[in-house]
Amino acid sequence: MSHVELQPGFDFQQAGKEVLAIERECLAELDQYINQNFTLACEKMFWCKGKVVVMGMGKSGHIGRKMAATFASTGTPSFFVHPGEAAHGDLGMVTPQDVVIAISNSGESSEITALIPVLKRLHVPLICITGRPESSMARAADVHLCVKVAKEACPLGLAPTSSTTATLVMGDALAVALLKARGFTAEDFALSHPGGALGRKLLLRVNDIMHTGDEIPHVKKTASLRDALLEVTRKNLGMTVICDDNMMIEGIFTDGDLRRVFDMGVDVRQLSIADVMTPGGIRVRPGILAVEALNLMPVPPYHLRDGCRWRPFTRCVTYA
Repeated sequence: MSHVELQPGFDFQQAGKEVLAIERECLAELDQYINQNFTLACEKMFWCKGKVVVMGMGKSGHIGRKMAATFASTGTPSFFVHPGEAAHGDLGMVTPQDVVIAISNSGESSEITALIPVLKRLHVPLICITGRPESSMARAADVHLCVKVAKEACPLGLAPTSSTTATLVMGDALAVALLKARGFTAEDFALSHPGGALGRKLLLRVNDIMHTGDEIPHVKKTASLRDALLEVTRKNLGMTVICDDNMMIEGIFTDGDLRRVFDMGVDVRQLSIADVMTPGGIRVRPGILAVEALNLMPVPPYHLRDGCRWRPFTRCVTYA
């Protein structure tokens, strides 16, 4: 396409709002297709002893990949297979225990229709999602889910827009309906998202991240501030615990506390660690969730100490 000039006064916002209006109307029409066929599709997926295998070409393939990812993360084991690759060996991934979802707006994708006889021979249940109930794929399917839209949001009527949105939403409807039917919980979700914020919140425990034994900086209560600082730098955790003669923790001293000591303007060479440590501390069991330990560590407000603003730094210590 050759370079064209931007039309004077062209309204990008209006163009965007027109797309939203068209797709919103198409989604409202999609409600009529949540029918008995939808129930049958959900039942086949619910009772599937294998995996849900999603297929699609082009833009339908992109939607299929997202659909499979949503299924997999919400309790329905699933993966995507490219129809072209399936015809050259990847169909071996599909077993009679699986359910196949094939996506094509026209319902005439040659790459998919070529696979249907093999899927039938394998006795694999076939769910087809198309925009044409009279299409080849719709007729061959065990269950057909219609996602017909009145028009594409593309003014040329060519770029898949409303149709891909409708297909994506139908996939979300399947995934969430199955999620509810399975009684899928936030804890279940976290198990498949250990690297996400929710996974860390629900799975990560104190004993997964805590330091133990000689890794922990510690000094006696009678130690000088200088000796305590050497221990802080040696163990490289930015803190040290202060113990009595029986190695029971009596307090904590952090690098933040050190900065506040300097703010006091005193001769640090004359101080013992007992003079500047934060006494006490919160103790937790190693098996509790890390987020629970974090919630026990509110940042206390500053208060005056020897004429200076002082804020104790609260840390947790575990005990068996």
